[in-house]
Amino acid sequence: MTSPDAATDLSREASDLRIATFRLARRMRTQRAVDSMSDGQFAVLAALWVHGSHTLGELADRERVSAPAMNRTVNCLQENGYLARSADENDGRKVVITLTDDGRGVVDETARRRDAWVEEALGGMTADEREILARAAEIMQRMVAS
Repeated sequence: MTSPDAATDLSREASDLRIATFRLARRMRTQRAVDSMSDGQFAVLAALWVHGSHTLGELADRERVSAPAMNRTVNCLQENGYLARSADENDGRKVVITLTDDGRGVVDETARRRDAWVEEALGGMTADEREILARAAEIMQRMVAS
């Protein structure tokens, strides 16, 4: 059984980690190739970059949004030339959404900018601080995998 003080400490640690993670993610999201692109739009491009082509329904499920909301996002990205729609080879009733070269370029450039920002921030830290963050990154990866 956990003591009340230990439970309070754990609650405070959880809150501190949540806040720091949120602030880091928010700061990193400012490093993007297309300033006018929303986080949701970029998430769709990144999902296609990582996982390959999807149907609209698969993208909606992956991003946990409704099909109509995903359709609006996909339409906007298609209008800007970042993705394309084509008929499914096996089922002509389905439409497959794929990244275009321009879409891949946005993902690549955004990743490059975000990596550069993190690298610059790490450059201002001690070797011990960088080691702590490297260990924390491993722990956070396990945390989100469970």
